[in-house]
Amino acid sequence: MKSAVIVFPAANCDRDAKVALEQMTGQAPAMVWHQDSELPDVDLVVLPGGFSYGDYLRCGAMASQSRVMQAVKAHADKGGMVLGICNGFQVLTESGLLPGALMRNAGLKFVCKPVTLSVEETQNAFARHYEKGQEITVPVAHGEGNYYADEETLNRLEGEGRVVFRYKGNPNGSARDIAGILNDKRNVLGMMPHPERVVDPVTGGTDGRALFHSLIETLS
Repeated sequence: MKSAVIVFPAANCDRDAKVALEQMTGQAPAMVWHQDSELPDVDLVVLPGGFSYGDYLRCGAMASQSRVMQAVKAHADKGGMVLGICNGFQVLTESGLLPGALMRNAGLKFVCKPVTLSVEETQNAFARHYEKGQEITVPVAHGEGNYYADEETLNRLEGEGRVVFRYKGNPNGSARDIAGILNDKRNVLGMMPHPERVVDPVTGGTDGRALFHSLIETLS
C-alpha cells in the first residue's frame, strides 16, 4: 500500500502519521508539502492532526484552501482513500469532502486523554478488521471536536451506515456521540481520535492497528 501524508504549517502530527504508516506497511509514506499541486501515485492520503495555520480563522479553514487540496479532492473523486485525523477531519469538513462541521468543545476546554469508542460500522475499507460493536481505546487531543450537522444530515449518515466510530462517554458534545464518519462513496473517513498514536504498545496501546490493517488489506 502506497501512502502520502500532507504536511501543513503547524500540523504537528504529520510525523506521528509517518511513523505509524511506516511501522504498519514497511515503507515510508511520501511527505507532501501543502503548496504542492500534485500528489505522487499513492493509494491512501492522510491529512494529519495538529494545528494547521495555528488554528486561525476556523480550525482547518485555511488548510482547506491549500493548493494540494485540489489534488486531494481529485484523488477522492477517483476513488482513492483519504483519512483525516483530528485537524485533518476539520480540513475535510471545511473543504466539503465530508458534511457537517467541528465546533468548540461543549465544555470550552481542550480535551487530551484516552477515550472509549464503539465501532459502529465495519463494512468499509477502514474498519473491516474490527468487530461491529467492539469497544476500543484511542486518544483525543482537541479543542474543537464537537461534531455538528443538521438533523437531515445526521439521519442520512445514520441511515446510510456512515457513522464508523461513536464515543462512549462523549468528551466534546458531538451530535449523537459521533467520532468518525464516511463520505457517501465510503472512501473518505474523518475522525477526531488519533489511531496513529495506538499502533505500538510502547506508546500506550494497539487499538489503532486494525484500522491500518483494514486499509492494507483493501489496498494491497
